[in-house]
Amino acid sequence: TWLLFHLGHKPRLIILVFLTVGALLSGWITDMAVAAVMLPIGTAILKDAGIKPLKSNFGRALMISCAWGPLIGGISTPAGSGPNPLAMSFLKDLAGIDFTFIDWMLIGFPAMILMIPCAWLILLLVFPIEKVNLQITGKDLKERLARIGPVTKKEIFTAIIFLITITLWIGAPLFKKLTNGAIDYLSISFVAAACSCLFFLPGIEVLTWKKAEQDISWGGIILIVSGLSLGMAIYKTGAAEWLAWIAFNKIGMLHPVLIVFVIVLGVSLMKVAFSSNTVTGIIMVPLLIALAKNLNIDPVIIAIPAGITASLAFILVTSTPTNVIPYSAGYFSISDMVKAGLWMTIASSVCVTISICVFGRLFNIVNF
Repeated sequence: TWLLFHLGHKPRLIILVFLTVGALLSGWITDMAVAAVMLPIGTAILKDAGIKPLKSNFGRALMISCAWGPLIGGISTPAGSGPNPLAMSFLKDLAGIDFTFIDWMLIGFPAMILMIPCAWLILLLVFPIEKVNLQITGKDLKERLARIGPVTKKEIFTAIIFLITITLWIGAPLFKKLTNGAIDYLSISFVAAACSCLFFLPGIEVLTWKKAEQDISWGGIILIVSGLSLGMAIYKTGAAEWLAWIAFNKIGMLHPVLIVFVIVLGVSLMKVAFSSNTVTGIIMVPLLIALAKNLNIDPVIIAIPAGITASLAFILVTSTPTNVIPYSAGYFSISDMVKAGLWMTIASSVCVTISICVFGRLFNIVNF
């Protein structure tokens, strides 16, 4: 409602806002959940404007932005997407490299910032926006805000716990340093689990365990845990080394910048075959760590690009539930997403390469 009131006559800016808000939220909340939050807001805007499914380029661009924003933001922090902590875990277990939350953000966040304008321009070029009437009156704004009501106690507690979680994730290295290593257990998973428990405390009780248990994706948890075991098995049996050498043995002849680009683009295209962020990360990251050791390359140079790119699925609707959710509204077709997604895949590969090569070297995270 606020967007329509202030940006109603600027549909192009609404698309940019959706991309930006979706990306910023997705750094801290899973991309699928962010897409589910953005979808009803987007469909409400389109219905207010009287736009019908598959009849408007603005509808196509806005709904695709509901998927692309969360996908882009998912790479900005380790908490944004499943493959991110998987890549960090494999680096620690297989290569002995302790990649921190801040290390990831120093590469992932600039890549996200670079991708947002690229995604916006691609959507505007592929789907030229027609004239649409999106404005609402000040009276409508007041009525809709009144229906929403004031901020509740549970919402305040949720915001506070959210801020505590982010502070502990980002500040873990600092807390460790200030306590001379006494606090050395603030891993991403420990902080997430501990802060999650705060929601159930008496006096806070944002939700009950019975309610939370119904909505927990136990299958997803089993998939990630099984995936870690599978990745370790692939690496330790030598299968990863063998597969890596067959598939990528020539990559060591390339310049480090080209290595990063080839890895990013290659994993992006493999997403079409694997159709799962987590599966892509499970298969590719151990394989590439083995390759790095064979070629005497810093594992971070190729493992982190693979981990980042594993969650970028711009081409096919079926590659991730994050794409399926906006698609279900019916405002764009599969071919619409392919048409824009091919360009965005190339653009994202360039953005991730620039971020790793520039900011990775600037902050001494990667060694070429």
